[in-house]
Amino acid sequence: METKREKILDTYSGLTFKNRKDHVVELETDHTPQEITANKRSVPGLMINRGCCYAGCKGVVLGPIQDAVTLEHGPIGCGYYTWMTRRNKARGINGKSLIQYSFSTDLQETDIVFGGVKKLKQAVKEAVEIFHPKAVFICATCPVGLIGDDINSVAKWAKEEFGVQCISFSCEGYKGVSQSAGHHIANNGLMKDVIGTGTNKPTTPFSINLLGEYNIGGDAFETERILTKIGYQVVSKFTGDGVYDEISSAHLANLNLVQCHRSINYIAEMMKVKYGIDWLKVNFIGIKETIRTLREMAAYFDDEGLKKRTEEVITEELTQIQGDWDYYKKKLSGKKAGIFVGGSRSHHYMDLLADFGVETVVTGYEFAHRDDYEGREVIPDIKLDADTKNIEQLSPEKDESMYRRYIDDDTYNELKGKIELDYYKGMMKDMKKGSLIIDDYNEAETEDALLLYKPDIFYSGIKDNFMILKSGTPAKQMHSYDYDGPYTCFKGAINFAHDTFDEVNAPAWKLLTPPWNTEPTLEGSLGNSAIERGEQHA
Repeated sequence: METKREKILDTYSGLTFKNRKDHVVELETDHTPQEITANKRSVPGLMINRGCCYAGCKGVVLGPIQDAVTLEHGPIGCGYYTWMTRRNKARGINGKSLIQYSFSTDLQETDIVFGGVKKLKQAVKEAVEIFHPKAVFICATCPVGLIGDDINSVAKWAKEEFGVQCISFSCEGYKGVSQSAGHHIANNGLMKDVIGTGTNKPTTPFSINLLGEYNIGGDAFETERILTKIGYQVVSKFTGDGVYDEISSAHLANLNLVQCHRSINYIAEMMKVKYGIDWLKVNFIGIKETIRTLREMAAYFDDEGLKKRTEEVITEELTQIQGDWDYYKKKLSGKKAGIFVGGSRSHHYMDLLADFGVETVVTGYEFAHRDDYEGREVIPDIKLDADTKNIEQLSPEKDESMYRRYIDDDTYNELKGKIELDYYKGMMKDMKKGSLIIDDYNEAETEDALLLYKPDIFYSGIKDNFMILKSGTPAKQMHSYDYDGPYTCFKGAINFAHDTFDEVNAPAWKLLTPPWNTEPTLEGSLGNSAIERGEQHA
């Protein structure tokens, strides 16, 4: 009998089938990873949902830093897209936050012909004089790489001219296969020129960096509230609600927490090598996952007072939400969901949905690597291709003056097998037999998945959201939360369940019949009708 995977792939031509077949996996057994192809270039012509290298660098990692000017050197469309599609919230410093602005050199045709360096220098000058930022990040777009504008020399000039940190990022959109390459480039730049330059020492040994949290809808605010309530000091956030001076002092924290594995694991790994700081794969999206994360953090620091306070806070938070949790679990249990979001977020929301009895039947990532699906143990087996080698691979060395270990080797080895210390297990280990995983999904595959799996709700990105809604399936846009949130930790989980309940039970889309289902949208004629009517053409 033909499997659902085969039904999806059968619609393709031979060449496209050959390209896509290993990107689509149907699990044969429970909780057992299968090899999947990932981090490869998309098939030209397919309506995919990825972003570009520039979007990953400027839009995801650098853009949320609230006291830095992230200047896009290129056409205004690139700058606007990477600014308006995300809801990175920030408290502001002395009432000021720069993330509300979209900074761009707005290159025109004459700039492409004659070069845009002069315009870039003027833009940097205006940004420094008007906004007085802590730093200026110059991000290159496709045309800048093609015409050869030297953004590195401009950054060096600006640093000398204005006495402000200015860093260039050669993150042209065509580099790499997706926004994942841009994450890597941004990680490299922050590691080389920012992290390690600050001197803000933590005031408690329970000091952490929150990596891979971009504060969509206020997620970081809620996570920081819980951590502070327990007794942790959040030294820095990468990069939602991020502050330059805090990021520069990240090397002084005692533990890194990695939320979005794909976008920030590079920094976590490099800080481990250079400064000796361990990292813990965490997940604050989901009630049970938040509890697991908090207990693993307490286990790492191994302080009885901290462990006691952790359990007290867990009890306090659960007491406040228990009634709502029971209510929404009763209402949502048995529902099915599809999730297609970037980075680790599909995995995170799969865990959150499970808290309310919702099964994820089809899922995937926009820009993941194999380890995001199968676990980090497969990294040695991943073959580097030309696209991967196109991204600079930093090899930091141990900083003898700043290197330190919070726990000794024996404790580390004991913990390594018990908690996700310096490790990410990947998404497949939490999925059941028959679940469908699609890497770099496209609209054709999404339509087929909707027909075959009939999810009650679909969580997706910006581009495919409306296509799903038009099919009559409730959909939630997870890059901006459709202006809802926060969705992290205990109260955030209830916010998510409330919004999901509303989406699933909204009747509007099921009451609509698309006009193309009942009448043709195009009309034409066949044969030689024009000639038969005696019409002549010049």
